[in-house]
Amino acid sequence: MTNEGYVKYSAEHKTAPAIEAPQWEELNEARTRLHKLGLVGVYPDGIGFGNISARFRGEEFIISGTATGAKKVLSLGDYCLVKSFDIARNHVVSFGPVQASSESMTHGAVYRFCPGVNCVIHIHSRAVFDGMLRDDFPAAAKDAAYGTPEIALAAGKCAADLGKSEGQIVLAGHEEGIIAYGADIQKALSLILELYNKYGG
Repeated sequence: MTNEGYVKYSAEHKTAPAIEAPQWEELNEARTRLHKLGLVGVYPDGIGFGNISARFRGEEFIISGTATGAKKVLSLGDYCLVKSFDIARNHVVSFGPVQASSESMTHGAVYRFCPGVNCVIHIHSRAVFDGMLRDDFPAAAKDAAYGTPEIALAAGKCAADLGKSEGQIVLAGHEEGIIAYGADIQKALSLILELYNKYGG
């Protein structure tokens, strides 16, 4: 998992009080459930994996912070607000107690390409990843590597091609990586649980 989990985008982060978004508690409950299932967490080498976000307004979204994977339950201070992002420049502007997750650009691309999406969940699971590839689920290109503008664009365009406000995509170039998204938090969570129940953790 070399280089996985590390922030690769150029960050413009301003330390600020946490944003109390209306959907924060529901988002955090979903994240806690995913952590219990091992779909969000930390690898033995200390690198965290998995994150969760919800649209705040326009293209702004709240997202779990980088290096929070080891925590079983997050607090409001473990989330930040992504104010803007530039995929071509691989640049993210965020505000909050912590810096935005390493996968923020991919979340942002899905929100940009799919206006009806209000929650994006990114998990890691070898069983689900392999099963989705085997069963020909929609996939971001294998040459779109973790932490690059290419993977963000690939995921966003894949979601746009599906043409719905919900979906499940395997990130073929990001080992074990899967995203699901929906019009609300519960729909996105249900799509992840559907994959977990089908393929196992």
